[in-house]
Amino acid sequence: MSHLTVDIGGTPGVDCRGFCSYCYFKKVRGTVSLGCKYCLPFSKGCDYCTRGVREGYAGFKSLEDVAAEVLANLQLCEGDLDRITISGGGDPSCYPAFVDLVELLGSMEIPLHIGYTSGKGFDDPGIADVLIENGLAEVSYTVFAANPDLRRTWMNDPTPEASLAVLERLCGEIDVYAAAVVLPGVNDGRELEQTVEWLEDAGAKGLILMRFANEPQQGLILGNAPLIPGQRVQSVESFRDLVTRLNENSSMKISGTPLWDPEIGSPFAILHEPDLLKKLPKVTGRVSVVTGAVAAPQLQRVLRIRGYEGRVVKVAKEIACLITIDDLMEIDLSGLEETVILPGRCFVHDAEAESVLSRDGVRRQVVRGPEILTADAETSMGMARHQVLQIEMDGLADLIRIINQYGT
Repeated sequence: MSHLTVDIGGTPGVDCRGFCSYCYFKKVRGTVSLGCKYCLPFSKGCDYCTRGVREGYAGFKSLEDVAAEVLANLQLCEGDLDRITISGGGDPSCYPAFVDLVELLGSMEIPLHIGYTSGKGFDDPGIADVLIENGLAEVSYTVFAANPDLRRTWMNDPTPEASLAVLERLCGEIDVYAAAVVLPGVNDGRELEQTVEWLEDAGAKGLILMRFANEPQQGLILGNAPLIPGQRVQSVESFRDLVTRLNENSSMKISGTPLWDPEIGSPFAILHEPDLLKKLPKVTGRVSVVTGAVAAPQLQRVLRIRGYEGRVVKVAKEIACLITIDDLMEIDLSGLEETVILPGRCFVHDAEAESVLSRDGVRRQVVRGPEILTADAETSMGMARHQVLQIEMDGLADLIRIINQYGT
């Protein structure tokens, strides 16, 4: 079985009827090379960490170009296709040839997925029937609120009633995973409870709640903080409690990012599985492991159980894959081992990291860890617990092997 991704292109804020008020890509200015694992050893900056992270691409691709790419990619697919996913930097619902594209892909009689849509481009509720008739099987759909006035104001949705009607119709026929960024004082409290009730009644499979980010330490690494001046942000702990409470009182699955999936227990669900922990390799090397503020306590516990005597170094940045060189500048170098493991996907150039972490005169080696150690809510939403545990077993075992290989 294989999976085909259909990239329609597009640019955030341009090909989506304008930025939502809370959009991560809003206020991005200029182009700066952050550095990443794809950069050449002697050169900081590549397409991924300079342009890709900003999704700074041209507008939507023409239907002809998309169809040609699909045909070319089909030649490379091994085995039978089991899924086709429509994605892009722009919002699929705003793609000018959206109906034609759906009908073209639908003629292949393979289940269609839409990786993300805000629904802001849906002005006619009848589009839901077109999607269903052409084999749409799953969609991730931003709801924000079931209150159309809130969608109109905060999402810049010109036709919120139509967007919600499409969402409601799809919920009754296919697997719909709704999503909502939670803005304290705007769409939380009773508004959020009513949105949950509305989605339950409609038949949604689940709801992913996303904690609003407004500062660099919460993940705004593109020089665009604050997104909404003066807007309150929940603490990670308060947000986790909100997710837990709503999930306990709902018939559909509710999870949150950066924390957490109450049904599965992730991230780091393996901490509740002592038998699986025993199957991980023993730690025999000594290194310093750098990670984000959310993962640090749990990762320290896992590694300590397997014999790790070093320390997991917590930076202020909450999400490990969004760590930048600025975070490394703040690390206290006293007690830092001569080998430092960084998150595999963090936006740091390895040579620059080694320079920054060796500025006390101790020459330190930087090594990349695995790309994934656990599953966030967006990953785990459609997964079974055993699948998440397998991700954690694989990622943590790889990390321990790296520790043992490079550690003293």
